[in-house]
Amino acid sequence: MDSYQKLVSQAKNSTFYKWVLNQGLLFKIPFNRPHGLKITRISKDGMEVMLPYKRKNFNHIKGMHACALATTSEYIAGLVLLRKLGTTKYRLIMESMHIKYLAQAKSDVTATFELTDKQVEEMVIQPLKNQESVMVEFTTTTMDNQGRKISEALTRWQIKPWEKVRTKI
Repeated sequence: MDSYQKLVSQAKNSTFYKWVLNQGLLFKIPFNRPHGLKITRISKDGMEVMLPYKRKNFNHIKGMHACALATTSEYIAGLVLLRKLGTTKYRLIMESMHIKYLAQAKSDVTATFELTDKQVEEMVIQPLKNQESVMVEFTTTTMDNQGRKISEALTRWQIKPWEKVRTKI
């Protein structure tokens, strides 16, 4: 278990460690800091993250900006994938994203993503025994405080063992 997985495990039942995890993510991913993303729930197979309704996340009509919603969807899917796969064995890269905006958000929104160990085994671990990399797709949904579905994002991820990553051309 790597340090990220250990911290997520500790944060699952501890307000203090959840705060430590959120602070650590703000430090490690500084370009997301202005959004104020915060992990609010950790379950056995998933997480929930909250995007606050604040000025830095507004569009021109004081609703949630499309890019803030997209970032939230990518963020939560990536965090859950890293939790399931670890940070030391596999490299994750988001290859593409398709997002549908269904309603204008005028409050905080939450994005949830769940991924079972069985899905990881079938979609990632087993295929990587015969392939250099795999492409997987996941859907993330964001909801506002009133329970309305705000957006649905389909993210496509390339997953590859670190020993097969070539950084030089």
